[in-house]
Amino acid sequence: MDHWPFADPPDLTVITLTRILEGRSPVRLVTHDDDDDSWQFLDGDHAFERDAVVVGLGEMVGLDPSLEALSDLPLGWYAWRSGQGEPWSRAEGEPPTDLISS
Repeated sequence: MDHWPFADPPDLTVITLTRILEGRSPVRLVTHDDDDDSWQFLDGDHAFERDAVVVGLGEMVGLDPSLEALSDLPLGWYAWRSGQGEPWSRAEGEPPTDLISS
């Protein structure tokens, strides 16, 4: 990557879902947690702990370059969209459980 927009390094470990890595589901919900400074890249559907996988932030951005738009997402905020290629919306706090409907 020539330009890295995130303050966090590309090798920072983040949480995502196996189904996103396998291309079966798009990233539709991103959280930047203020309790541990972590990032989560989710699809907005129900997920169990066994569905989670730890990868590098750079891997996620490589998988979906549109995530660069969230590089300035503050701690304690989340972003969501209705689908791949749609614009991101942002809000502070915890995302509501019914935020994204499939």
